[in-house]
Amino acid sequence: MKPTECTTILVGKDATIDGSTMIARSEDGGRTIIPERFDVVMAADQPKHYESVISHQKIDDEDLLPNPLRYTSAPDASGENGIWAAAGINSDNIAMTATETITTNSRIQGIDPLLEKGGLGEEDFVTLTLPYIHSAYEGVERVGYLLEKYGTYEMNGMAFSDKNEIWYLETIGGHHWAARRIPDDAYVIAPNRLNIDEFYFDNDDFASSEDLKDLIEEYHLNPDLEGYNLRHIFGSSTIKDAHYNNPRAWYIHNYFDPNFGGEPSDQDQPFICHANRKISIEDIKWAESSHYQDTPFDAYGDQGTPEQKKTFRPIGINRNFETHILQIRNDVPEEIAGVQWLAFGPNTFNSMVPFYTNITTTPASFQTGPKFDLNKIFWLNKLTAQLGDTNFRVYGELEADFEQKSLAQCHKIQHETDKEIENYSGNELQDKLNKANQKMADTVYNNTVELLGNMVNEGHGLMTLKYDLLD
Repeated sequence: MKPTECTTILVGKDATIDGSTMIARSEDGGRTIIPERFDVVMAADQPKHYESVISHQKIDDEDLLPNPLRYTSAPDASGENGIWAAAGINSDNIAMTATETITTNSRIQGIDPLLEKGGLGEEDFVTLTLPYIHSAYEGVERVGYLLEKYGTYEMNGMAFSDKNEIWYLETIGGHHWAARRIPDDAYVIAPNRLNIDEFYFDNDDFASSEDLKDLIEEYHLNPDLEGYNLRHIFGSSTIKDAHYNNPRAWYIHNYFDPNFGGEPSDQDQPFICHANRKISIEDIKWAESSHYQDTPFDAYGDQGTPEQKKTFRPIGINRNFETHILQIRNDVPEEIAGVQWLAFGPNTFNSMVPFYTNITTTPASFQTGPKFDLNKIFWLNKLTAQLGDTNFRVYGELEADFEQKSLAQCHKIQHETDKEIENYSGNELQDKLNKANQKMADTVYNNTVELLGNMVNEGHGLMTLKYDLLD
């Protein structure tokens, strides 16, 4: 398995600034760089036979349903460990992000252990689900079926959305699962822990494997005096959670609602929350880029001690390899409703690009290869982030200007394209959207090159190897 430790953000349609649904996640890895690319998978290219690379789990051909839909994805560039499609939107404007690596406890592992051989994992879920679903809830049903039939070797959370609903599902043990519909006026921050808390088994906004309630009762798993809290029943409450997971949620809760309060290590932060304002794309990007700014825990700040700056795991980190916001809009025709906002590399030095998903190809600069190549924005973003990390006080302002400029230009291209599509349909429309995506990709790529040049110019006089007396 490749290590993937992410941060998921979900925002219901009544909680967003424009009435769209938004599901987002940063796909993070380990010490080894894992290049990511942007693809569109046409229906004819969907696998007709499937076997997992990691677990060697074969999928019965009858479970690869006929008439798959076209969908976008953000897979690993090398494919050495499988597809890892990560996230995308299909041609019915259904979005899926998978997965958020989450925690469990020994009680459920003693009853329904994670598989030691075979089973499905993060490598597989998007490829086996997204082309076959026509609503967010169908995503829950499809993954639930796959988990019960094939099992899993890891704990994962994943989200599905359409224009009306968002559902979040978490795997439990080797074959069980639970899911909850996110209220339209709410948001969710889900770090690498089991996140679903309050759960109601006789409510249409909740779903689970059929025997989950009976399993809880039979094995005496519920520590609470009343009700069902799945985080208490199946999750963890460890020192690692207090330093690695909970602080990320705490920081963003206080960003979305300054009255939230609490302490970074609090173990019982709520799953369903409400912001004090409508949430925008820019808010989510800022959250996914955050590193505890204006607190003693900011690695780039000047408030804390060296020990405090290493206390908590930030969201924006060197191990961000791909970050997406999957947006299903409600104020435009359905042909352009799906937008996959995408950024590669560390979120402290990149910009989101709003790609239309009703497309047949993706921009060349986002078709990353496994080897270092500055023609690909993944590698360009890695370079700017690593240079920027050497002196964030100087380079951070340059990045802020770059991101503001890039987002403004992409918004402008998107607004212009939205207004022009009434004159197009079918293949002509897709060609128009392909060209708009290419224009936005070129804009952000060129702005990133400009950012790198500005950083080199600013850094010239800051090098350690210098001597101020000239000839």
